[in-house]
Amino acid sequence: MTFRLLQARHHKTRTLLILAIGYGLLAYLILPDLWARYERRHALAELPFITRNADGIPGDPINIGLIGTKADVIRNLHDVGWSPANAITLRSSIGIVESVLLNRADPDAPVSNLFYDNRREDLAFEKASGISADSRHHVRFWNVYQTAGEERAIWLGSASFDEGVGFSHYTGAVTHRIAPNVDLERDGLVKDFIKLGLASAVYRLTVEPAGTESRNAEGDRYVTDGRVAVVQFGQAAAPGKPPEEIAIPSLAALDDVLEGDPVPAQ
Repeated sequence: MTFRLLQARHHKTRTLLILAIGYGLLAYLILPDLWARYERRHALAELPFITRNADGIPGDPINIGLIGTKADVIRNLHDVGWSPANAITLRSSIGIVESVLLNRADPDAPVSNLFYDNRREDLAFEKASGISADSRHHVRFWNVYQTAGEERAIWLGSASFDEGVGFSHYTGAVTHRIAPNVDLERDGLVKDFIKLGLASAVYRLTVEPAGTESRNAEGDRYVTDGRVAVVQFGQAAAPGKPPEEIAIPSLAALDDVLEGDPVPAQ
């Protein structure tokens, strides 16, 4: 066997080995990852921006989002003065009634369940506005995407202000009434995070025309500028200093945040 023939066989073997490795990387790593990312981005882009009650009636709008672990969300909300709402039980229900009727404090009073993506909220927090639970700030959050290993997640939420107790416009049931300007609750919570230096970036997404008016599941009127503010948790340049604000074209752009890629600005 000549040296030239051995060299040719060696070259052929090396070429086949390179092709096999390339095929393995493409078929089992690169393409599956690209396809999973495509499906993830498509799912994020298709998410609605309205909650619903147990009967499927449109509820409060989605107007805020967070990027961070569950521990980040709970800790940072606690740091800015918000408390987790108790689950709805007979005891907690009696407690909130006593709070409203007797003007007693109930900082952990339950909030009614709302549904998003066919499931009730993962987290519900509130912040007292007066002595009783008659009026309060409150927000519900849903985990809509979780990275592998639970390193970070995207949470979408609905923030609004209970301005008092009244009767549902649709059913006549006793319920809290929300204040019409839901954007004030969104902006107030975002400012709280910024003030303590908890926000490294804020992403702004426009989902409805400014001045959009609608009613929630109890018939309460609300008006909004149609924007969702998504706060990325992380160390800010300095407490109180406004973090970078970035307009994004859709929620799919937040996938770039989780992957550490540049975020396409709108």
